[in-house]
Parts: sequence; C-alpha cells; structure tokens
Amino acid sequence: MKSINQERKLTQSQKMMVFVLSMSLFGLSKMITEILPSNEVGPIEFSISYFAFIPLILAALFHPLYVALGASVGNIVFAGLLMGDFGGIGEIEGFIEFTLAIYVAGLLVRNPLNKMQLAVAALVGVGIDQLLSTIVDIGKVWFGVEGFDAVPGLPESIVVLEGVSFLNEMIITGVLFGLIPTLLLTPKLYGKIEPLLGMNPRKAKVQVSVGAYITPGLIFSIVVLTFVAMIAEFIAEMDMNLAFWSGDFITQFADDQKWIGYSAWAILAVGIIYVIFKFVKKNKNNKMDVDEAA
Repeated sequence: MKSINQERKLTQSQKMMVFVLSMSLFGLSKMITEILPSNEVGPIEFSISYFAFIPLILAALFHPLYVALGASVGNIVFAGLLMGDFGGIGEIEGFIEFTLAIYVAGLLVRNPLNKMQLAVAALVGVGIDQLLSTIVDIGKVWFGVEGFDAVPGLPESIVVLEGVSFLNEMIITGVLFGLIPTLLLTPKLYGKIEPLLGMNPRKAKVQVSVGAYITPGLIFSIVVLTFVAMIAEFIAEMDMNLAFWSGDFITQFADDQKWIGYSAWAILAVGIIYVIFKFVKKNKNNKMDVDEAA
C-alpha cells in the first residue's frame, strides 16, 4: 500500500473527487444494465452484469483503492437503493468481491499506455469478481444453505453450472464490455481526465515490480475478506437478512417499459459497431501512411 501511495499520491480532496467520479459513472452505468433484457437458456442466463471497462479505466488512471470503493458504493446506491432492490446484509458479498477485483486490477497496471498490462488487468479484475462469486454460490449449495440441484439428486451439478456461468460472464462482461473498451479508451483518455480533476497524469513508465504491490499481506486480506463475504451471503440466505428493502414499482412497470431495455440494447449495438468501424478505419489509414512513407 505504501508503494502505490507513493506512486499515485493524491490529496484528500483529489481522493474524494476520484471516489465521487467512480461512484457516479459506474452507478449510472449499473442502472442501465439493470433495465437491459436478459436471455435464459435453461438455468444459464445471458446478460450484461456491468460495464467493467468504466472502473478498470479509472483504476488504471487513478488510485485503484478509491476507484474500487467508489464503484462499489455506486453499485449499492444507484442499482440497489434507487432501483428499489437493496439486498441488505447480502450486499456485503458483492461489495467486498468487486472492491477487491478492481483494486487488484488497478495494481497490475504500472503503465496505463501498456496494452499488455491493461489486458491482463481487465481479465484478472473481472475474473476475480466472478471467481469469488462462483465460490460463494457453490459454497451455499455445498453447505446446504441454499437448495438447488441443476440435475435432480446430483448436487455436484452446481459446479458444472457455475463453471459455465463463469465462462459466460468472462466472455460478455470480461471481454466484450471489459477488455476491448479498456484497450481502446485508456490510451485516449490518459492525460485528458486528470487535468479536469486538478491533478497531473500518473507517470507512464514506473519501474516497480508487481511484487511491490501484490504482497503476502494483500493475499491474506483477500482470503479473510472472501470468508467474510461468504458468511454474509450465508446469513442473507438463512432468513436472517437485515435491512433488506425491495420496491414493487419495478415489477409494476416492468411489462410496460420493456421497450427501454430493448432500446438500450440497440444503442449499445450501434455504439459497438461504430467503435469497431472507427478502429478498423484507423488501422487502415495507419497502414496506408506506413506504405507511403516506405
């Protein structure tokens, strides 16, 4: 923690601005994903869990701890309280898992212009979040906290089901809405967002090894916090959920407002096609410039 504080030193006001920026952007994006329709094939659900590239980009540009905390709080406030779906003590699991995932991902980026580091951070960040969630879900069934048999009489089938769900999330959330946008947007945003917050961009090349960040103390903390997250989810599933609140207005208007979700899907599709088109066109122009120079 000392190394990361020295490299990305921020004042208290800057820390608060990074926290609020992360909370607002990710919270609003989470509200969008909440209204997007999902498709189900048997027990497997195909949907966008969240736009992973938003906290990943911010964690690469700023201090990852405050970005991670801000994004997790934004998820609870915007997608939980404001959308009428607050899970009470069960929210602790998601808060811990997502905070750890984004924090570790941000630590892996020493150079925000290095696409290899960005790619590894994006996949590792989403992978940690989904892996910890998978472990907790399997644990709930394995220890009898939640009853679920994908194949009747075969509790072990939950492992296969969760494995398929993990791969599905890694492809949709990790690659399509994590890896690709992070690689495209981070170099373009580097040096442009920081002045708006009154701070200098972090150094593009830092001679610091990953071992200086990923310490045994951090690994021990991850293990302990994962255990805490598991216990919190177990308590939530055993009819002892505290501070649970769910509004009925979402269900009340769900059928009449389906067009909002489908419109959001259409906008996302057009945006993705536009980004791919611009990327291909840029590569083509760069190739033509190289050929003319030769």
